[in-house]
Amino acid sequence: LLKKEELYIKFSKYEFWIPKVQFLGHVIDKQGIHVDPAKIESVKDWESPKSPTEIHKFLGLAGYYRRFIESLSKIAKTMTKLTQKKVKFEWGNKQEAAFQLLKQKLCSAPILALPEGSEDFIVYCDASNKGKEREPPLRVRALVMTIGLDLLMQILNAQTEARKPENIKEEDVR
Repeated sequence: LLKKEELYIKFSKYEFWIPKVQFLGHVIDKQGIHVDPAKIESVKDWESPKSPTEIHKFLGLAGYYRRFIESLSKIAKTMTKLTQKKVKFEWGNKQEAAFQLLKQKLCSAPILALPEGSEDFIVYCDASNKGKEREPPLRVRALVMTIGLDLLMQILNAQTEARKPENIKEEDVR
């Protein structure tokens, strides 16, 4: 595979068949992708922000792991408002609750894994420019989509492009 893709490695720097890899703040193993416990250790002792800059620092770390935290932007909304230039910094109960909830979610982040088995599963997708446009999501076979205004045209264009002969690879046609 490496030769076919014209990739080269230095064997003295490469390890084969290792059970776990730490990579860019993540731990990857046979179960899936985890947040790196060493990075999250500092979150446990993180004190409540006392300035907009400290909020930015915390939300920067939380944002890096956003795919592990459902509804991150909704949870952080009260904190994010305090980072705006013309808003007076007043840390209250709402901000403290959001901060503690984000800390808790970061410290107990789930493992991201590929789906297993032949069971159908639901995928939520939002391709609108304004956030979710429609509730409840539409069910399409085993796929659930939230439909935006011009999403149908985007899907049609993507399908048309994907069907062009130059975009079909041999391994896709089996």
